[in-house]
Amino acid sequence: MTGDSTIRSVRATVYVIPTTYDGEPVPESDGTAGWDSTGVLVVELEAGGCGGLGYAYTSPAALRVVRDVLAPIVMGADAKSTTELFWAMARSLRNMGWRGIAASAISAMDVALHDVKARLLNVSLLDMLGRARDRVMVYGSGGFTGYTDTQLARQLGGWADRGIRAVKMKVGTDAASDPARVRAARHAIGGDVGLFVDANGAYDRKQALALAERFASIADVSWFEEPVTSDDRDGLRLLRDRAPARMQIAAGEYGYVPADFRALLSSGAVDVLQADATRCGGVTGFRNAAEQCVAWHVPLSAHTSPALHATLAASVESAVHVEYFHDHILIESLLFEGVPDLVDGCLVPDPSRPGHGLSLSGRGHEFLREEWSSK
Repeated sequence: MTGDSTIRSVRATVYVIPTTYDGEPVPESDGTAGWDSTGVLVVELEAGGCGGLGYAYTSPAALRVVRDVLAPIVMGADAKSTTELFWAMARSLRNMGWRGIAASAISAMDVALHDVKARLLNVSLLDMLGRARDRVMVYGSGGFTGYTDTQLARQLGGWADRGIRAVKMKVGTDAASDPARVRAARHAIGGDVGLFVDANGAYDRKQALALAERFASIADVSWFEEPVTSDDRDGLRLLRDRAPARMQIAAGEYGYVPADFRALLSSGAVDVLQADATRCGGVTGFRNAAEQCVAWHVPLSAHTSPALHATLAASVESAVHVEYFHDHILIESLLFEGVPDLVDGCLVPDPSRPGHGLSLSGRGHEFLREEWSSK
């Protein structure tokens, strides 16, 4: 470890990357939204001759939160003081509002802080945090509502052929046609692969109850994510109580602060809590959510961002799997070197690489939207 761990510089970069299918631009949609690009905020720090990197999937507006609010807090601080700096950043957002875009900015900064700390110590982030396992199961995730049945079958069936043991598709744009799409997905993946569905809060309570029974009976669906909006904790609890016994009700991807996860857990709203380190506060926030899961005896699933969550999920006992999300698989393989390998349906972090093992590849220049540096 170097003697000086003072943070000397901060750089923030935003990329906007089009959504694609088989290399061609293709818009995507779920039960409540549509999009044709993904914003990525990348934060880089330098301390003691070591670089740290963090990122979050968010609006380009997050760069200004880093520049104007968070960078002044971390500049000149000790990079090893990750907990102190996390809460200082959180307090700085009192009037701006912590949730949403600001939370993603903290998330990227917190990941960068943990990465540079581990590199200063010359250990992997997984070893610094303490490993719970050496690999973590993934489920393939995509199946957007705008896909044709052929596109849906190729994507989900392709993941099943690669040894991924569960896949997830989007539902909710058209409740009347959803059962047929779900049946087509089951046909594409065969009977031995788990089938998950995600409504992104598109259904009302009675629709969701009826479709839970239908999806289970025609396609053995075992995971129903946000059958109603995650703001409706009573509705989630109703689904959890009345859905088929084998079907897990999941929510939590829009948890930004610790209290968001406490609310879902204390209300008994979910069988599985989801957390996204690029929204909920990076390493610090993700591990806080994981510890709350331990207290409530509820498993944790990492939402998207597989290259980052491979390490974080492997460091906590409560994690059961990581979402291997179509868009982010492509983006992370484009922007970063050192993405963890997929082996037998699991992501395997490399403990021989210091930090989280990711570095910028230099291939993202055509998608660069904005950048800022303290130097």
